[in-house]
Amino acid sequence: MTTTNTSVIKKLLLLFLVFAGLYYAKVFLMPLCIGGILATLFLPFCNFMEKHKMPKWLAVFFCLLILLSIIAGFVALLSWQIGQLSNDSNLIKQKTMETVNLIQDYIYNQFGITTTKQSQILIEEQPSFSNIMQMMVGSLTYVLSNCILILAYVVFLLYYRNHIKQFFIKISAPSQQIEMAETLNKAAHVSQQYLIGLSKMIFCLWIMYAIGFGTLGIKNFVFFAILCGLIEIVPFVGNITGTTLTAMVAALNGASAYLLIGIIVTYAVVQFLQG
Repeated sequence: MTTTNTSVIKKLLLLFLVFAGLYYAKVFLMPLCIGGILATLFLPFCNFMEKHKMPKWLAVFFCLLILLSIIAGFVALLSWQIGQLSNDSNLIKQKTMETVNLIQDYIYNQFGITTTKQSQILIEEQPSFSNIMQMMVGSLTYVLSNCILILAYVVFLLYYRNHIKQFFIKISAPSQQIEMAETLNKAAHVSQQYLIGLSKMIFCLWIMYAIGFGTLGIKNFVFFAILCGLIEIVPFVGNITGTTLTAMVAALNGASAYLLIGIIVTYAVVQFLQG
């Protein structure tokens, strides 16, 4: 009994140490994992170019160039959408003020708190401008540093992929090295097929959302179609988040109840077809 309890305690301690290590190493592991996923996605293209006598460094450079072009395209699309929203800033401000007034009236009717008291509470509770600026600068620095790390990991994982493969083979027992090589090849193949399939699914979602939102007459429907398709990568939460953002922006632009219902119906139909 004592031996059994000791082994259970050791296993629980090991499990705790593993999760603790993952938690404290997330700053390093998260960019590495994302870089590994992107490197796996570009691996077939990189192998294709190398088979056609292109130097490895040039093939990796082309992969990096394509990745940067895709990122630049999404940044340009986001900037364009922000510019479109800024043109409707007066309408959005008006709708926001109307919503705030409705909320304040509801609070006054239900709890008896006057609008002046509500405004005073908000002023006292809201963070200072300097704190907001510090948070924004810190978040921007964190995002930029992680993006640079991810790009570096993509380049080095693609360029040194053969060395990494040989490393795992050499640390295996001599009798298991052939099996290890086969396992690594199968894992890379399955990962590539999964990522390619996921990319195809996202592209199909872009088309379906664009057709649905365009038929409803939503402004900038292409942007929202791309947004909803991209965040579908996050299971369950992503699809709901994208549809909610689309409905919120449409409501701020003065959308009718029928249009909001149409957005929900479009979401339901796309999810049904995706399933």
